[in-house]
Amino acid sequence: MLDGAEWNKSLDTLDLKILELLQKEAQLSNVELARRVNLSPPATHARVKRLENEGFIDRQIAVLNSRKLGFDLLCFIFVSTNIHQKEQLEYLESAMNLMPEILECHCLTGEYDYLLKVANRNREELEKFIRKLNLLPGVNRIQTSLSLREIKFTTALPINSD
Repeated sequence: MLDGAEWNKSLDTLDLKILELLQKEAQLSNVELARRVNLSPPATHARVKRLENEGFIDRQIAVLNSRKLGFDLLCFIFVSTNIHQKEQLEYLESAMNLMPEILECHCLTGEYDYLLKVANRNREELEKFIRKLNLLPGVNRIQTSLSLREIKFTTALPINSD
């Protein structure tokens, strides 16, 4: 896997264009992708496979509409712990990783140790989740903020931004 300083040595403008298109429209067929980057389909396919093999493409997924599926509560939960031993932290992180309500979990610097992005259908589910979170060893403080509305959501990295 290449680090951040090496990526620009191994990616040309066509690679960047392919990545830009795929991160916004992962369902593009190889033929359509090839047309948009002005390459032959076999050459485009080979580039995409290389980008996958080199780790520039982690996976291609469908982004679901949470509201249509009944997940009306999007929460950001800050968690503090009172543990610092590697094994205990690994256990805590493993337990959080297994909780399906957690969409994202970030280890932080500063006042809190973790930031969780959590999806629940309603307040009752959120309450059950917080109780479950409180049962994890080492959790000593939780602060929950509810998202009132989403202003911007994207998974696209600003690859070609200046």
